[in-house]
Amino acid sequence: MAFASNPTSPELATRSRKFSTSRGPTENELQSEIHRQFRAAHEGHKPHAGLDPSRASTGVVWTTERAYEAGYADSPQAWANLGQGAPEVDDEIPRAFPKPKSIEVSMEGREYAPTGGIKPLRQAIANLYNEHHRQGKESKYTWENVCVVPGGRAGLIRIAAVLGNAYLGFFIPDYTAYNEMLSLFRNFAAVPIPLREGDSYHIHADKVQEEIARGTSVILTSNPRNPTGQVCSNPQLAEIQDLCRDRATLIMDEFYSGYNYTTNCDGTVISAAENVVSVDEDDVLIIDGLTKRFRLPGWRVAWILGPKEFIKALSSCGSYLDGGTAHPFQEAAVPMLEPNHVKLEMQALQSHFQIKRDYVVNRLRQIGFHIAQVPNSTFYLWLDLRGLPDEISDGLNFFASCLKEKVIVVPGIFFDLNPSQRRDLFDSPCHPFVRLSYGPKMEVLEQGLDGIERIVKSHGGFKAR
Repeated sequence: MAFASNPTSPELATRSRKFSTSRGPTENELQSEIHRQFRAAHEGHKPHAGLDPSRASTGVVWTTERAYEAGYADSPQAWANLGQGAPEVDDEIPRAFPKPKSIEVSMEGREYAPTGGIKPLRQAIANLYNEHHRQGKESKYTWENVCVVPGGRAGLIRIAAVLGNAYLGFFIPDYTAYNEMLSLFRNFAAVPIPLREGDSYHIHADKVQEEIARGTSVILTSNPRNPTGQVCSNPQLAEIQDLCRDRATLIMDEFYSGYNYTTNCDGTVISAAENVVSVDEDDVLIIDGLTKRFRLPGWRVAWILGPKEFIKALSSCGSYLDGGTAHPFQEAAVPMLEPNHVKLEMQALQSHFQIKRDYVVNRLRQIGFHIAQVPNSTFYLWLDLRGLPDEISDGLNFFASCLKEKVIVVPGIFFDLNPSQRRDLFDSPCHPFVRLSYGPKMEVLEQGLDGIERIVKSHGGFKAR
């Protein structure tokens, strides 16, 4: 009997579990409804012959689905969603420029846009990177080094579609949507690269060197890093790029590049574009967009920078993958990317989100959580649950308790990327963590942390350390 046919049975959970270590399932796992629900969703059970439901959900989507079941859809304003990976989108951030409330559609805007994006927007993006990251360098980006895509996921899918047969290395933990991208395509083999908690999950050049030495020719990573909130900056970033030059393609997901708290909120953006020697020879693909640092996730305007040869292929495959980005939104994005304008926006963004970060960190410490590493980028905190009572000391059970308090977080297990589900994630080092977002407005953060405090108190507080 398959476990997926009866996900509420603890006995079947015991029977179906595949062990990657000698550790048996805990009593909490056997008795926990949320654990059994997670297993059922990831068994790949097929009630319909042509459907694989295990491909239909990322970590954030799965947690939102569980929240809907608990009533979130009926009254979202009563909930504190600290799981959604999006920043606040209103115009209340001091010194941030107001975003358009309406968009004029030109006659050209009624037409299909090129799948690589309209030339004025591609030129504006190239100019932004040249002004902020290529000053004094001979090699400059042009519009032909830019492909506009309808969101970051679409950009990642396009990249995956044009990769040749290769070993693709990815780091753990990292962005949950990579999991689905790495499972869809058969033109590369995905190789996990675990990072060490004791080293704050930093990516080191020697780790990259090891991977290249064993044949890895593509490396994918977010930087700044989701979910840990840490950034790899120069000189370490430059050293990694030097190692990869002429040896490996480096795919840099830089969607959180504006959320940088390492330079006193002066508007500096961390980007691999700074260290590229030749924009057409260095195999460095950079993904970013309006979604995070311009706080416009609903526009679905993003871009990829890279060598012209890559960009031509990425632009072409958009014709059969996603059809390209909406023409009117591309036109509206062009004036936003004036370099001085962007610099001021990043200063406002960094100052505002650093205040929220400090509030969340201080409040969690007051509740009793141990936070060894304060995030220096993004708007995420990788929250360690060890020390809590056993019944809420793993990400799934803590998440289930949060739902009862109308709070949403994302269990850490989703960031232990597991393409094609080849490993048993209940042995994962990410199991005792959740990702907590301080992207929402301050009042939502206060509401969510009040709920978390009630959970901790109702279970008797932290164990004695």
